[in-house]
Amino acid sequence: MPYMTDRKQLIRQVKKIDITTRRRVRGLQTGRHRSVFKGQGVEFAELREYVPGDDIRSIDWKVTARLNHPYIKEFTEERDQTFYFVVDISGSGNFGSSVSKDHKALEVVASLMFAGLRNNDRIGLCLVSDRVETFVKAGKGRKHVILLLNTIIGHQPGSKRTDLAPALRTLSHRLRRECSVVIVSDFDSPPFARELSLLRNHHEVIAIRITDPVEAELPDVGYIELEDPETGDQILVNTRDMDFMARYRAVVKEADRKMENEFMCCGIYPVPLRTTEPYDVPLKRFFGGVRGRGAHGRIQ
Repeated sequence: MPYMTDRKQLIRQVKKIDITTRRRVRGLQTGRHRSVFKGQGVEFAELREYVPGDDIRSIDWKVTARLNHPYIKEFTEERDQTFYFVVDISGSGNFGSSVSKDHKALEVVASLMFAGLRNNDRIGLCLVSDRVETFVKAGKGRKHVILLLNTIIGHQPGSKRTDLAPALRTLSHRLRRECSVVIVSDFDSPPFARELSLLRNHHEVIAIRITDPVEAELPDVGYIELEDPETGDQILVNTRDMDFMARYRAVVKEADRKMENEFMCCGIYPVPLRTTEPYDVPLKRFFGGVRGRGAHGRIQ
């Protein structure tokens, strides 16, 4: 992550993000918390005898069978929740026509972390390439958020390649309590639908897909050398070659289609974010309730 080397500039940027986020969250009341970050957010309260009118889905069948009388579980809604941010730190994040995808990821993660901080949420972090490179258990407070952001800024990736499946598998095993998992990536990865679906079965999953406009449409500049940031492979292409450009657009379109299918199979609709958009766009979408967020990452 070359852009991460200027720590002073990034710290200044994070402070700006904190101020902007503070303004956006200041007007929220505690009671509105669930309508802003909507997850499971419930914990077991007590076991009591069933009375007519109770939801039969709440019956504890093991206790009912043991005592030979119906009992139900009661839960209380928590005002604070647990969020884990899964940040893709692979080589493809270094790309950006004006601002790198890595930089945009830091901006959006910082904005959402500070929003969670204002709501007294627990926040954790998972940095991934083709493996889990860093995992920080969820915690509360400003010092903890700053620790997480410094971890992102200071981390040197051990691999340039992307494979989200191992990380999603690891999270499914490690996250015992129901929480919200925010994945920030370009999702240019080998297939991950099975692992994503398993994670979504027990947790709310929000996917923020960061892309750059040049990835979809190469500029008309004649011959240029393209390099895969993850493998280092290079190829010389002519952007004024109409046949090549037609094939390029077709490949990009097909890759997008496959990715959309992966998400659709899991019932997840990614929040799109371009590197040319303001970092608080996803924050606005979350707080604005675009299309409504349902349990386990479904958008209603």
